[in-house]
Formats: sequence, C-alpha cells, structure tokens
Amino acid sequence: MTEVVFYEKPGCIGNARQKRLLSGLGHRLVVRDLLTERWSAERLRLFFDTLPVAEWFNATAPWVKSGAIDPSTLDEDEALALMLGEPLLIRRPLIETAFGRCCGFESNPVLDALGVRIADGEDLQSCARAAASDPIGASAGESSCEPPPATATATRSPWQ
Repeated sequence: MTEVVFYEKPGCIGNARQKRLLSGLGHRLVVRDLLTERWSAERLRLFFDTLPVAEWFNATAPWVKSGAIDPSTLDEDEALALMLGEPLLIRRPLIETAFGRCCGFESNPVLDALGVRIADGEDLQSCARAAASDPIGASAGESSCEPPPATATATRSPWQ
C-alpha cells in the first residue's frame, strides 16, 4: 500500500474513476482540490517532468478547447503563469507518491510503480461522461464534469 496524493477537480467523473482504480489496488488516497491548492510555479513544474509543455494542459479546458489558448505555442514560464492564474488549465489528475510525481492518467513510470496497467486502447484520461459503459463505473451523483458552484463562481479568466 502506497500513499497517493491525488489532486483532482471535485465532481470530475474521470477523477472519481481513477481514484476507485487506485483504491482498488490497495493504495491510500489523500485527495486534494486541484483548483484551490496554493501552487507556486516551481512546485507545479515538478509534476510535468519531461513532458512537452503542450501536454501539461487539460485539453478540455474551455480556453484550450475554444482555441483561445494554444499550448503548443507556449514556453514553460508562459504555461505556468497561465495555469497559476487558472487551475482548470492544468491536466489532471496530478499525482504525488514516494515513486515521484506525474500529471494525467496515462501509462507513465509513477502509475506503473503503483501497479496501474492500462491496456492498449483503454482510455482512463479522457472525460468519462459516458461512464455507464465503463467497467469501473460511475457512482450516483457523478453525472457532471462542471465545477461545483463555489468553484464556478471563483473561476477567472487567465487574462484578468
């Protein structure tokens, strides 16, 4: 059993699925709110390791999805500044363990060390709104990927 610090967006179906998988493997989760965590650029940077800057971003964040932000055009400092201003831009989950840190839920050394095996073609990273057909399943009350009301009112544009 390993302690896993799991930074999530509360209410995210995909994050709930990922947490159930990790718990099912016997890990003890310490769950934290990615959106309200007090990040510094230095601390946040540690989760991205050698990933290209474009892979640091949540592809479903409104500004990325609309094309208002093109992660492929940003350098590290610009990306971190945007993410600190708007945590919804951060690819999630962020995971911290004794084995290291990572972002996202695709095969990587940290998830490998935790015993997470992702089959070819299996997608545990993308939005899981269609979770009814998911083998891990969604629990009642996990029907929306929208931020909780308190978070929704606190969310600000990265240009404010």
